[in-house]
This record gives sequence, C-alpha cells and structure tokens, in this order.
Amino acid sequence: MSQADRQRPARSGVCDVDSKGNLCFMTATARTRNEGARDPRLTAIERACRVLEGNYCNEGNEGQSPSLAALAADAGLSAWHFHRVFKAATGVTPKEYAHAHRARRARAALENGRSVTDAIYEAGFASSGRFYEASDRMLGMTPTQYRAGGAALEIRFAVGLCSLGLALVAQSPRGVCAILLGDDPATLQADLTRRFPRARISAGDRAFEEIVARVVACVETPRLGVDLPLDVRGTAFQLRVWRALRDIPAGSTASYAEIAHRIGAPRAVRAVAGACAANPLAVAIPCHRVVRADGELAGYRWGLPRKRALLARERDRESGK
Repeated sequence: MSQADRQRPARSGVCDVDSKGNLCFMTATARTRNEGARDPRLTAIERACRVLEGNYCNEGNEGQSPSLAALAADAGLSAWHFHRVFKAATGVTPKEYAHAHRARRARAALENGRSVTDAIYEAGFASSGRFYEASDRMLGMTPTQYRAGGAALEIRFAVGLCSLGLALVAQSPRGVCAILLGDDPATLQADLTRRFPRARISAGDRAFEEIVARVVACVETPRLGVDLPLDVRGTAFQLRVWRALRDIPAGSTASYAEIAHRIGAPRAVRAVAGACAANPLAVAIPCHRVVRADGELAGYRWGLPRKRALLARERDRESGK
C-alpha cells in the first residue's frame, strides 16, 4: 500500500461501471450480497440516484430535477451533508450523475437504431435545441453521425515508424482521435476501423506527415506530451479516468486504486483498469503510467515491453541520464 493510500481516509463508494464504461449504481441486493450490512446513508443515496434517473431524465422534466434540498430531506440529511455523502459515494455531484445518466440514455437509444427525435425525448430533453447543444459533449459528434456509427465523419490517418514499432495516427476535424501502437499496419488500420465503423477513413496527405512526425516525437520523448488538439471520445467515466491519467507527472506512476480514489470512485478499481485498456490515444493519455499497487507493471493494450520502455524513458529523462 502506498503512503497516499495509508493517509487517505476510507470511503464507502457504491458506484460501479457497466460493460461500456458508463457510471451506474449497484442495487441494494447486489451491494448487500457483496459487502454484508449496508450503511443506511448509502441506501438513501441509492434511492436518490433512482429518483434522479426516474424524474430528471424522463420526458418533460427538463430543468425540473428534484432540488438538492428535496433530495437531502428524503435522505434525512442536511443539503450540505447530503451533497458531500453523495459525491463520496458516487464520485460525482447529483447534477453530474443525472447528466451522465441522460447521456447514457441518449447513446443507448441511438445505438439501438432509434430516431434522433426518439433519442431526444428518451434521454429527457424537452426540446431539440437543448439536445443539440449538449450532443457534442455527450457523443463527440452530431446525433445523426453517432446513430450511423460515425458515418460522414472524415478521418485521415497515417502510420509512422518509431522505436516502439509502428504508430498509427488518426485525426478528425476536431483533432487527433487515435494514436495506436503495434507491429502490423493492417492490424492497426483494422483497429481504427473498428473504433469508427462507418466513418470515411482515408490516408493522410503529405502535410499530414508533419502531424505524424510530431506524435512520433512524443512517443520517443513521452514526457513532452502531445502538443496537438485532441478529439477524445469516451463515456463520462472513461473521460474522468483519462483526465486523471493526464495529471500524473512524467517520471511518476500511480496505481489503479489511486486513480479510482482520485476520481471519487474508490471501489471502481477494475473499471479504471478497463478505461485504461480502452484508451485510444497512447502516450497522449498516459495510461502507461498506471501500475499495480505493489509497483509492478500490469497489462498494457500495446504490450508490456512498450509500457516498460516508455516508463524507462521518462524515468531516465527526469533523472538526467
């Protein structure tokens, strides 16, 4: 256990993450089965989550979420105490929890082939204007593009050679959307296609080679970071994890448990590992800096030898070697 873990007070998280990385809340039955007796406050927080999901995210309730005071009164706590306990339990505020649930409903509706209009109301938006205002943040693209699996999204890519093998760099109109490491160009391109199944993917031109060169330079010297606009797409939970990873200084590491604590979801250690594995931007989002609690290297989607090499480079640079 790290010194940070020893100094950090124990927290009772009840937040979990589903198979797609979406924030969710364990049911009372599952929680009790897994951990025995429940803290009554956690039962109250779970009930508040159900209220937020049922009331705030239903059609016609746009902007009419239960007030913090009402939620707190139902939990038998003061508003200040309720807000604190809710965030300690879920890692987010009540408002953030409701927004995350709304985004999940919108994504689910579009992925299931529902029309954009249906998705608007199933996610709880009272008007299309509000939905389209939030769609870029929720989906990373227009609702129509998301429903079509990224159709009409223009992505350019190229594969460059680096000391770790090959690096595929892809860019959308918003910024670099993928940095994938590997040994086989066809495998890397297949991974890119899997991530954007219906986007219009084309080879980058000569000018794009400069972007690839800048990314490769960061792979060779990872402490520099990628000084390019990024198009980061993921679930609310994944984005929280990835932001925390970018806060790890070069030459340092953090355990999966430490990252879970930092994002306010201390029991979501396995989900943090899953978010690291889903990271589409090698080095730019430095998931290579996450290790096991004992300091040993754990899985890395691009192979442990690459993870070891990246950490060694950062360590040597920081020590002046």
